[in-house]
Amino acid sequence: MIGASLLAGALLVSGATMADAQTKPTLGPYGYGAVKLGMTVEQAMATGEVVKKTPGDGGCSGWDLKKSPTSKDSTGIYISPKLGVAAIFAAKGMTTPEGIKIGSTTEQLKAAYRHIKKDIHGYYVITVPGNKKAYYSFGVAHSKVAEYGIALNNQDCFN
Repeated sequence: MIGASLLAGALLVSGATMADAQTKPTLGPYGYGAVKLGMTVEQAMATGEVVKKTPGDGGCSGWDLKKSPTSKDSTGIYISPKLGVAAIFAAKGMTTPEGIKIGSTTEQLKAAYRHIKKDIHGYYVITVPGNKKAYYSFGVAHSKVAEYGIALNNQDCFN
């Protein structure tokens, strides 16, 4: 499941051109497209790029990017009433500024993020290059990135 389970616990995509990299939004260092970490619910809604998925009932609410809806049991974005957009999870086709995407190999991941470490839950985590207030978490299966996301260091939506 992409979402809370993922965070609980330099290479361009082959064949991509510089023009491709400039026209396609990346996941990081501050968010994805117009949706930025720390935005309030109102600011995120004003982008026109998000749709509410689950109510917060006083806590964090779940959202999806309109262009990248998640499955019934997943959430693409968590918005905290205190911190705003607290986490954004990658959909297929999204890349980090360093070119990592779902399907990248562990070797590509380690080459792009030389100081990446495995946490106690088995996820690869690293401070987002260019944004010390956020971290990436990558789930790897069969030596390939299976899921990943970006979150505020102090996010309060999940463990």
